[in-house]
Amino acid sequence: MTPRLLIIGCGDVGLRVLKALSGRWRVFALTSNPARAAALRAAGAVPLLGNLDGPATLRRLAGLAELVLHLAPPARDGVIDQRTRNLLAALALKPPRVLVYASTTGVYGDCGGAFIDETRALNPASDRARRRVDAEAQLRAFARRHGTRVSLLRIPGIYARDRDGGHPHERLARGTPVLRREDDVFTNHIHADDLARACVLALLRGRPQRAVNVCDDSQLLMGDYFDLAADLASLPRPERITREEAAERMGAMQLSFWSESRRIANTRLKRELGLALRYPTPKDGL
Repeated sequence: MTPRLLIIGCGDVGLRVLKALSGRWRVFALTSNPARAAALRAAGAVPLLGNLDGPATLRRLAGLAELVLHLAPPARDGVIDQRTRNLLAALALKPPRVLVYASTTGVYGDCGGAFIDETRALNPASDRARRRVDAEAQLRAFARRHGTRVSLLRIPGIYARDRDGGHPHERLARGTPVLRREDDVFTNHIHADDLARACVLALLRGRPQRAVNVCDDSQLLMGDYFDLAADLASLPRPERITREEAAERMGAMQLSFWSESRRIANTRLKRELGLALRYPTPKDGL
C-alpha cells in the first residue's frame, strides 16, 4: 500500500522532502496560505488549508495519514508551543503511526564548546529554545498516550545555495562582523538537502521516542565558517571584533547566537538512520 504522509509546514525543507520522495508516496501538505496551493500541487502534494493557530481548521487532519512530518515553527512569543498543542489535539482523534518533529540544537543551550550528543541534559537559554523544549515534551507525552513512534530531529543552522537566506553571501556583502577567534563560539550546520533526506529516513527508520542530532561532520568556529564562505564567494572576509564591541554594535538576536557554543555529534544520524551525508562539511555544500 502506498504510504500516506502529512507535512505540517511545507516550506523549503518540505519541498525538498517532496523532491526526495519523487512521487512514491501520497503526500498532503498543510498550509495557511491559499496562494501556496498551486506550488504545493505542482511539487506533488495535495494542499490542505488550515492554520495551527486555529484549532477548528485542523479537525480534518485526524486519520488522514499514518505518517506525519511536523516542520512548522512555534509562534514568536512565550515559552509554550501552542501550535504543536493544537496539532496534537487534532491528531489524537485518530493518531498517526509515526510522527517526526523538526526541533533545534538550541535546546542544549551553551555547552562551553564541549562535544556533545543526544544524552546531554537540555538547558535552553532563550524563549525561542524553550518553546522547542515544550514541543518535544508534548510529543513524548503524545507518544506515551497513543503509541505513536515519535522522532525528534534536533537541527542546527540550515544552509544551501538555493535556499532563501541559506547562503552567507548577503551577510558578507553587508559587512556584518564576527567575533575575534579568542571570543568565538563553535557553530553547527546541515545542508538543506541532507536534512530533507534525514526527515524521510526518520519516517522510515526512526527509533521510538528517540532524539537525533541532524548535523554534518564539521566543527567550525562561527568566524571560520564566514571566512570560508567569503573565500568561496570571492568576497572580503568579515571584520573581527571583541565581545565588548559586539555588545555595542549588534542586536539582541545576533548576540544570543554568540552566547552559545557547542560541537554536536551525529553518530545516531549515521548509525540509526543510516544517512550518508552528501555534504559532510560546509565547504562541500557552499
